[in-house]
Amino acid sequence: MTDSPSPAQPGHSVEVLAREVAYQGHFAVHTVRFRHSLFAGGSSGPVTREVFLSDDSVGLLPYDPVRDAVLLIQQVRIGPMVHGDPAWLIEIIAGRMEPGESPEQVAVREAEEEAGFAATELERIGTVFLSPGCASERMHLFAARADLGTAGGTFGLADEHEDIEARVLALDEALAAAEDGRIVSAPAVLALLWLARHRDRLRTAWR
Repeated sequence: MTDSPSPAQPGHSVEVLAREVAYQGHFAVHTVRFRHSLFAGGSSGPVTREVFLSDDSVGLLPYDPVRDAVLLIQQVRIGPMVHGDPAWLIEIIAGRMEPGESPEQVAVREAEEEAGFAATELERIGTVFLSPGCASERMHLFAARADLGTAGGTFGLADEHEDIEARVLALDEALAAAEDGRIVSAPAVLALLWLARHRDRLRTAWR
């Protein structure tokens, strides 16, 4: 039997040898040269990697405990578009953090901008790296108590070229979409699976 991996193992280290700006635009790409300790002992040789830099982001899944329903959004996304996949993704509310903002403040702001929803009661789901092999971005995930009786519609900021449709789905329908591949956005799948695990507790606490 092998030992289970731990998040932080004593004796592991990384030494950054050089870091250069390879590209600077709306986002940035840095080239990093480093070496690291090896599981078998000793040190690796120099390793060069490019890393995509962006600010942290926040994701929010509104949940109506009375209707047992969630609010999801849909918008065009360049990532799947250039991959040749359908460009319109079903996602959770999300946005990037501005300097000085807390994750909770971003969740409230983005809920209003992307879904016309006033998020007043939040529960933290967790913080995750979205693509740790090539990107620095972390996403802070939350669920929000919601009354979705009149929710839905078209939202977004014109100066950011946003065209966002907000829609309400029964939680079971959303979970089925996450399982059968209709929802392929990783933060949405993660938040929905978290909600499935905590559904009974939140229906009691939030009713």
